[in-house]
Amino acid sequence: MTTNLSENFKAGFVAIVGRPNTGKSTLINVLVGEKIAIISDKPQTTRSLIRGIVNDENSQILLVDTPGIHKPKTALGSRLNELSRESISEVDVILMCFPAGQKIGPGDKYIADEISKYNKPKIALVTKSDATPKVQILERLNEINSELGVSWKEIIPISSKTLDNIELLKSKIIENLPLSPALYPIDISTDQTLETRIAELIREAALKDLREELPHSVAVIIEEMFEDQAKKGKILKIFASLFVERESQKSILIGTKGNRLKEIGVSARSQIEAMVGSQVFLDLRIKVASDWQSDPKLLSKLGFDPYN
Repeated sequence: MTTNLSENFKAGFVAIVGRPNTGKSTLINVLVGEKIAIISDKPQTTRSLIRGIVNDENSQILLVDTPGIHKPKTALGSRLNELSRESISEVDVILMCFPAGQKIGPGDKYIADEISKYNKPKIALVTKSDATPKVQILERLNEINSELGVSWKEIIPISSKTLDNIELLKSKIIENLPLSPALYPIDISTDQTLETRIAELIREAALKDLREELPHSVAVIIEEMFEDQAKKGKILKIFASLFVERESQKSILIGTKGNRLKEIGVSARSQIEAMVGSQVFLDLRIKVASDWQSDPKLLSKLGFDPYN
């Protein structure tokens, strides 16, 4: 790690919370400058504490995309809640996202009540402001300020699409970070392993256009991954398993004559190739692990330790 940093250098952890589809993952990707978190409009898409790292000359921001605070229905849901609360208790700053075009609802109030328990600087973000009339943005600003009972350091309308106020947001985050040396090497953008990032890209492709409960039932494990020499250069070979809970769900992911599984493979492979910068061979298999979300042993096998 580089050591000749400014004595005024700041570094710290920042949790991003909010209801599903409020722009949390998109914001992480924009701040980091590359795709770290998968994008989906499905609730509870985030399954881990995705850590994006934003480096500049005088600061290091460590972004944590929480799995979401909600009323759990399964062992996995309970574990995701635990992860969220653990991350919030340990960060230096909390960001909460509110879509500009949606009124404050019970889900927002539930999360706001949770974060109000922590004595941390809190910044409210009115997201997707580029696609919302100014009168609605003003309504959200007033609601956030008056209805939630949270002492906000800042309330900022932003757009991850047009980058409106993104630099302002970065400066406000840095203002509230402690003086500290860099906590991670300053030349990396995430602490996720390559296998984890690839598994998440496969899951993102699988989640697309899925309905009802199936998105929650999909888990991905990289069984094997290695580089091989091909005629046109090196090729990264990836063998992955997609786990679901029932045979009917397996049929949905495979699709008629395997067409759905082929679509998942094509979409995931193109994203993985863009990330690793080389040709990729991707082999996907669908497996059934009955009710894995409620089985502690299966959760552990699939990478979700319900106890730690």
